[in-house]
Amino acid sequence: TAYPALAPDLDAFAGRTVLSTGNYYPGRDGRIEQLDSLATTTAECEQTLLTGTRIVKAFNNIVAHHIPNLADSAPRTALPIAGDDEQAKAVVAEPVQLLGFDTVDAGTLAESWRFEPESGAYTGIYAASAEGFAADYLADQGAPLPAERLRDVLAVSHRADVANRQF
Repeated sequence: TAYPALAPDLDAFAGRTVLSTGNYYPGRDGRIEQLDSLATTTAECEQTLLTGTRIVKAFNNIVAHHIPNLADSAPRTALPIAGDDEQAKAVVAEPVQLLGFDTVDAGTLAESWRFEPESGAYTGIYAASAEGFAADYLADQGAPLPAERLRDVLAVSHRADVANRQF
């Protein structure tokens, strides 16, 4: 719902790579029909609003405090990225790797649902304890998730019924 408040002159972003870290939560964002109907993913929706940019989705499936806790972990933790432009994905992969993470190419923006809320490849995959994370996610310190395991989780991820999402 914040997109209408963006500056009217978005041409300054044309040709730039934009990192999408967002997720759609109807309770916070209001209902967005194209997302509820699964006609598009959050990142695809952003791409239509930020025309001329190259959207790459990353950092949306890990809770903030796990980022410093899992940076440069052993084994090295992996984060998924998705985008329609291979060069833009390479641009985003570089700082992700510099921050201490491996990247896993999760495909196009149309496939980015694989690591959105309720997909199976969302925040809980980085938890030290599933029960502890469910009880108090802020207390969970996180656990490394290697690239091979992330690929497996993404492969069996499921698309959430967004229209029935209740938070």
